[in-house]
Amino acid sequence: MGIANTMTHGGKWVWGTLLAFTAVAAGTAMLLTKTAEVRYQRDVNRMVFNDNLGVLAEVKARLGTSEDSLNQLVAGNPAVPADQPYIVVSIEERELWFKRGDQLLFHTQVATGSGKTLVGKGEGGEQWKFETPRGRLKVQAKEIDPAWVPPDWHFLEQANKRGLGLVKMSRGMTIPSSDGSVVRVSGSEIVKRYPDGNEVALEATDGREIVVNGNIIVPPFGTNQRRYKGVLGTRRLVLGDGYALHGTNKPESIGQAVSHGCVRLRNEDIEKLYEMVPVGTPVYIY
Repeated sequence: MGIANTMTHGGKWVWGTLLAFTAVAAGTAMLLTKTAEVRYQRDVNRMVFNDNLGVLAEVKARLGTSEDSLNQLVAGNPAVPADQPYIVVSIEERELWFKRGDQLLFHTQVATGSGKTLVGKGEGGEQWKFETPRGRLKVQAKEIDPAWVPPDWHFLEQANKRGLGLVKMSRGMTIPSSDGSVVRVSGSEIVKRYPDGNEVALEATDGREIVVNGNIIVPPFGTNQRRYKGVLGTRRLVLGDGYALHGTNKPESIGQAVSHGCVRLRNEDIEKLYEMVPVGTPVYIY
């Protein structure tokens, strides 16, 4: 009897422990599910993936699809008041609509993200995927004649395209050139200093980067050679996290999936939109 009682009490203890564990596991699963939903909503609303576009893939994975409709997008966000204008961008159709309620105020073609992936050199190199973000964003600021400060991936992309090496320059660094001069940073300029002491500021723009000894030079931030004029066209509507609606110096790209994530418009179109759109305007991208 003693052994039987022990086994009975032991069995009850085991089953009790298992039931308790099951309850905790179920509660944990519910909590994790709720946390995942909250994180998904947060990620869609904030679209925080400026230099880590992999977050977008995460968001899509949680949703369980790589496509969504405008109805799904709007349903998950606060309603736009009937008298408030808003912008809609279709990535698939590469079109933009500016509306107030059911009234169409402006419509045009755009260029969107290419969807391509760029992989950094070396083992475990960083990756960038050039997709236009989906979600509800808003116009945070407006800029006239914006300058583009190219990220590091731009120089890697150019080096790959042109079969050149890559050298990331820092202040205080000098790079000897084959003609006896040296390239260095002087104030806000990257200059070539000749043996006689003369210095000449170097020019750089998209597709015409500084090349020394077969290497593309990555200028330090804050130098004029890291600011490209005209690449973003004549106007920019800032969406945050490095994304924007902006003009272009390549109007032939409109209607194609060729950008690095931003939405491009012809300069004449972005100028019209710039005058019509106030800061704070919701932007739905689907």
